[in-house]
Amino acid sequence: MTKPQDISLVDSLDQLTAINGEPSQSTQLKILTELDDHARNFVNRSPFLLMGTGAQGSGDVSPRGDEPGFVKVLDETTLLIPERPGNRIADTLRNILNNPAVGILMLIPGMDDTLRVNGDAYISDEKSYLEMLVHKGKPPKLSIVIDVKEVYFHCPKAFIRSSLWDPESQMPREQFPTLGKILIEQIRGREATPDEVAAVDAGLESDIQNNLYHS
Repeated sequence: MTKPQDISLVDSLDQLTAINGEPSQSTQLKILTELDDHARNFVNRSPFLLMGTGAQGSGDVSPRGDEPGFVKVLDETTLLIPERPGNRIADTLRNILNNPAVGILMLIPGMDDTLRVNGDAYISDEKSYLEMLVHKGKPPKLSIVIDVKEVYFHCPKAFIRSSLWDPESQMPREQFPTLGKILIEQIRGREATPDEVAAVDAGLESDIQNNLYHS
């Protein structure tokens, strides 16, 4: 899809500000340039984050997750994130090589407040860093070093509106196709048979069981 031509678009900062308004002084003051005690505490308790990267006309958001504290606070402006085994497409890493700017959203299950971190990212194979990120005896092959430029807590409105943590809002898993069925039908362009789905799902589950920390 190209840029739409037949609908009203907001395409200037002045127009956006006129519609959206200006942030309050308290909102602007909450944006810090260093990780304070509250931010460190959140990082140490968070088991999950989303990392946004972009390079020359493309953008990507990728999840990262592990036990709470998997992201290490090296100092007040530096975070260390393990690069665990994945699909090897490495969109995040490729983007970082082209453009180090990243945005991170850190979550704690059941908590509606989130922590946002913006900064520059660098890929490292520094042995001392990898040793800090060992889990179950297995170090990652790479780490991502974040040079923090902005850090602030984000309001809970999106989580409240979505009822994300409310068990009653959770969709029964059987209402959505398994990943095996999705992949078969996307790749082969036809409906998958039950036997095909079972085989691919079993392979995906085996990969999870055997390659969660090393591949």
